[in-house]
Amino acid sequence: MIQLYWKNCRSEVVGEQHGVTQQDLEKLSDAMTAAHKAVQSQADSGTLGYTKLPTNKEYSQQVKTLVDKYRGKVTDLVVLGIGGSALGNIALQSALNPLTYNLIDDATRPGPRLFVLDNVDPALVGEMLAFLRPRLKTTLVNVISKSGETAETASQFMIFRDMLRRELGEGFAKNIVATTDMAKGTLNKIAKADGYDMLPVPDDVGGRFSVLTPVGMFSAAMCGIDIAQLLAGAQSMKQRCSTPQWRQNPAVLLAGIKFISYLKGKVMDVMMPYSNRLYLLADWYRQLWAESLGKATDRAGREVFAGLTPIKALGTTDQHSQVQLYREGPNDKLVQFLEVAQQPQEVTVPAGFADVPGMSYLAGKTLGQLLNAEKVATEYALAFSKRPSVTIRFDAITPHSVGEFIYLYEMTTSIMGELLNINAYDQPAVELGKQATFALMGRAGYSEMEQKIKPFASVDKEFLV
Repeated sequence: MIQLYWKNCRSEVVGEQHGVTQQDLEKLSDAMTAAHKAVQSQADSGTLGYTKLPTNKEYSQQVKTLVDKYRGKVTDLVVLGIGGSALGNIALQSALNPLTYNLIDDATRPGPRLFVLDNVDPALVGEMLAFLRPRLKTTLVNVISKSGETAETASQFMIFRDMLRRELGEGFAKNIVATTDMAKGTLNKIAKADGYDMLPVPDDVGGRFSVLTPVGMFSAAMCGIDIAQLLAGAQSMKQRCSTPQWRQNPAVLLAGIKFISYLKGKVMDVMMPYSNRLYLLADWYRQLWAESLGKATDRAGREVFAGLTPIKALGTTDQHSQVQLYREGPNDKLVQFLEVAQQPQEVTVPAGFADVPGMSYLAGKTLGQLLNAEKVATEYALAFSKRPSVTIRFDAITPHSVGEFIYLYEMTTSIMGELLNINAYDQPAVELGKQATFALMGRAGYSEMEQKIKPFASVDKEFLV
């Protein structure tokens, strides 16, 4: 189970200027209730797709069927995708499998090695092609794209398809799974023509909310993660977030704290896990939060330039790189710690150096004790400097608790969108960059935009130093 601990964002701890007061909460009470009602109404009507996922048996069964087909036959699984088609896969794998998972030998690893290519860096892709070539017959490529036309994923797919076709011949299609729109689209047509196995990208779930669909669950299940427990955790959090009593609703309360902090100038939203396992969940969170809430206009079309900039940090690493700024720089941040009571593994510091005061106190202590002590110490140091924080407390890192976490932050994002009065489910600013990429790469129909981009594409030597 996970819980929200919010004492250290209170005005009693960090002062009225920077902390949440009782008056702030009472003033926002009606708005939080209305925001929850609006989101719950969308969920109840079926228009908010991600809220239906915890109990969707069809998707999990489709995933299970394909996993059963490939289990034991695949040594390496390559996921081609970007944004929501990659970050959830990476986060689940990092959180729920050993950090050394890919180094475990084939005989004892619970599934294939997983490689998620979330960029078109030629060194990354080229090195991966060379690495996989000797094991190509037992490599499965999962290409994830609703349309198939996202330039990054399309180019990766073309490269891997060509290699598979040249190296494996006529049967190459057995080594590709396409997760895409099941009714239409470029990738849909190619998948059907070539004969790939297919999984659906749901119409009613945006990419950044799609981790609990086949987009994220296929690679998780292939690598031995219990997706039934992942969904059960999400369902458990969904039930907790259904209460209209905002004081007992972790998503509404967290959104309310963030909104009040935002009004008090906390425009930087730090997520700082005290666990390497949870670190890449912060990457997943950054896309969810930034793409959903960074909007130029509100629902009435008024310019508001809303949004909180998500930042990731890692405890204890970033105590030694970022906390100096967090304590003495601009007081514009709300820090969210992720704390784990029972670590997946424990290590004890051996006895020794009994005559060295600066080291002897550590003897017999565990690294888990040290890690959590460091978290409390950072929490205290921030509060001392009047910097607010909240903590998400994990009893343990399990599929159930990670499912809870995912649903909590998806629902918090929806509630925050209501409080900001913006559309949390579109991403208009992303499209211009996509279109500009099409123009620069010579796609037909984008010649007019290509002309507009020319001043940016050519280097003006006057400004080159």
